[in-house]
Amino acid sequence: MPFLLRRTKEDVLTDLPPKITQDYFCDLSPLQKTLYEDFQVKNTILVNKIDINAAKSSGHIFKALRYLKNVCNHPKLVLTSEHPEYSKIQNQLKNVNSDLSDIEHAAKLPALKQLLLDCGIGQSQQTKDYQNYYNLTDETLSESNFLFDIVKKNHLVGQHRALIFCQLKNMLDIIEKDLFQKHLPTVTYMRIDGNVSIAERQSIVSRFNADPSIDILLLTTHVGGLGLNLTGADTVIFFEHDWNPMKDLQAMDRAHRIGQKKVVNVYRLITKQTIEEKIMNLQKFKLHTAKSVVNIENKSLKSMHKEEILDLFKLDNSRKKKQNTCSEDNIDNKNVNLGTSKSVSEFLSTISEGYEYEEEYDINSYIVNFKSFLGKDDE
Repeated sequence: MPFLLRRTKEDVLTDLPPKITQDYFCDLSPLQKTLYEDFQVKNTILVNKIDINAAKSSGHIFKALRYLKNVCNHPKLVLTSEHPEYSKIQNQLKNVNSDLSDIEHAAKLPALKQLLLDCGIGQSQQTKDYQNYYNLTDETLSESNFLFDIVKKNHLVGQHRALIFCQLKNMLDIIEKDLFQKHLPTVTYMRIDGNVSIAERQSIVSRFNADPSIDILLLTTHVGGLGLNLTGADTVIFFEHDWNPMKDLQAMDRAHRIGQKKVVNVYRLITKQTIEEKIMNLQKFKLHTAKSVVNIENKSLKSMHKEEILDLFKLDNSRKKKQNTCSEDNIDNKNVNLGTSKSVSEFLSTISEGYEYEEEYDINSYIVNFKSFLGKDDE
């Protein structure tokens, strides 16, 4: 009978520095919140007309989810000239001397800026900001430690180098133009996406690893998530997240691999009480299931008894269900489906929150399928 031998990096590479993953939460901007809530309300009628038996029904649902993900990332990704609210919002912004390029309209951009500054990336730009704020001349700075004391007081850490992952090339464009060029012009960076040839990718990787003056490497998760050795960076930032947790894990391990000498810090930018929290909790569910099916003791389905397999999918009913903070009404999750009577907001509310995902996730279908599968093996 075949068997599975599974070795993790922690088992084999005893000298590999640790990897620390942290969630970096931020609140939606007023514009993002308006777009998010407006979509949930106005598209209820459209979603109600979706035929669950139609071949394209799932496509409509995931287009809606993609829209909400884009709203969480940046209003620019959804506010095109074809958007029904485009003219209205543009006029509102014009009246307050603003436009969509201002980073305060996207919650993650100010958060990303602060995160980079905290990591010591873009410090020279922050020094210039302090100099302008306090009206200090270069002569004054050279004769005193005034600015040094300010920097020390703000607890700026040492120099780090970062990888920033996005799902979309458009989002990388926005980070370049609206954040780096306008607010962090002293930051040096390179970029790898689908438009970069394979030969050029290796050249960029080699240059990034060899040149410590390059602060940041921008990547799309699908292109930069596999086959690249990016140990020149010790900080990984996910601007957005994949439904498949393995893609994000593979991406962060571009830096956390053989040759890395520093502790790797991974930051995941997440907008509060949105679809992104749902995605992260689905990731937790998938990882929990994967670790249970193939765990550290190398158990496989073939070597487990029926009771052990079914036990993987049992719910812990001893804990209380959490109140869903993203919906105004409680929804009976036992009756939730993608039928015609559910709106996008209700569908999102069915995806569990926090560590209570086991409670909310309807696993009955899995149990039935496993019983059927095991029954066939006994015949």
